[in-house]
Amino acid sequence: MGKGGSLSDSVLKKILLSYTYVAIWIFLSFTVIVYNKYILDKKMYNWPFPISLTMIHMSFCATLAILLIKVFKFVEPVSMSRDVYLKSVVPIGALYSLSLWLSNSAYIYLSVSFIQMLKALMPVAVYSIGVLLKKENFKSNTMANMLSISFGVGIAAYGEARFDTWGVILQLGAVAFEATRLVMIQILLTSKGITLNPITSLYYVAPCCLVFLFIPWIFVEYPVLKETSSFHFDFVIFGTNSLCAFALNLAVFLLVGKTSALTMNVAGVVKDWLLIAFSWSVIKDTVTPINLFGYGLAFLGVAYYNHAKLQAMKAKDAQKKAQEADEEAGRLLEEREVEGNVKRIESEN
Repeated sequence: MGKGGSLSDSVLKKILLSYTYVAIWIFLSFTVIVYNKYILDKKMYNWPFPISLTMIHMSFCATLAILLIKVFKFVEPVSMSRDVYLKSVVPIGALYSLSLWLSNSAYIYLSVSFIQMLKALMPVAVYSIGVLLKKENFKSNTMANMLSISFGVGIAAYGEARFDTWGVILQLGAVAFEATRLVMIQILLTSKGITLNPITSLYYVAPCCLVFLFIPWIFVEYPVLKETSSFHFDFVIFGTNSLCAFALNLAVFLLVGKTSALTMNVAGVVKDWLLIAFSWSVIKDTVTPINLFGYGLAFLGVAYYNHAKLQAMKAKDAQKKAQEADEEAGRLLEEREVEGNVKRIESEN
């Protein structure tokens, strides 16, 4: 009874911790998205400089990561050669910078609710790029599901009251770069046995992002900012915004590390519905019935995709356990045969 009770307590504790991680990630992700929209939107804070905002985030994150590793010795840096850094981390940093730049730019042109609907295409992009780079096997039923998600997003786009072609191009570009980054992490880092925790990830990747973002910033935003003599850096706004961005980076790795990437996908769906409700009720963005119908179809497709991945993971785990059980049974049988042979020899002697 005692063992059963302790087991139940440990399981309950694990479930509660998982929900806590999910809640923290949803809250921070929600906050960063709404905060970025507030800063960049011309009808709100009116500071439409997405590259500058992303560079502020990366500078803040890189500085904190360097302090935690080099000064406070909070965590140990990962042993990494220059060759591995240049060939593995730098490409991921480039993709991340492009993803952040384009996704933040989209907030200037599109509503928060519509952006979340477009983000439903992420599984489609990840799967398609995974197939192209031979990290995923092509399956006709999975591709059919991807097409159903795309169809739902297409209907949502058709029903969008504030449709902006340039904004849609920016957001789709952000999805494509982010999906490529996720696949490349598997190819360039995971396959080489390199694992980065939240702080070491920012320590290596954030400076890369900063360098890559500096190039377009010089030509696109710096000339405009130079002419805007009335601008004064608001430490409260940008400081708290950057702190939220840093906390979100930690929460992402915490959620995936303590639960799973699949849990994050499911939590992401919940967060998207909350953001759509918030966008409609608080920001007063227009959400049409066609919007909701289209996103509902896409949501069902994403839910089925997550369910299929879960079933595949369970089947793989069951197969692994069965293989281990077979190996153990074979080992025991071999030991018994050896023991039997030894006894037979002893009796003959």
